[in-house]
Amino acid sequence: MPESKRRKKNVFTPEQKMGERKVARLGSPAWLAPTMVASFVIGLSYLVVFYIAGPDVPIMNSIGGDLNALLNVGIGFAFIMVGFGLATRWK
Repeated sequence: MPESKRRKKNVFTPEQKMGERKVARLGSPAWLAPTMVASFVIGLSYLVVFYIAGPDVPIMNSIGGDLNALLNVGIGFAFIMVGFGLATRWK
């Protein structure tokens, strides 16, 4: 017995609106990578300078009073943490 032909269904395509088309931006903003690297470098250099010449640098010596070492290490690690926070947004 012969088989009947199947009807081809037209594929539905929605109408495209004429006008402005938004293009998806891929990647990161231009300021992100330099800011991230600068934050890492500032935090690391702050810690290195504090450990090598901390008592000789007047600004680092006067920060925090009794908690001088803890506060200066916290400042250095805060810059590094900001760098890691920015690194999570980098594509």
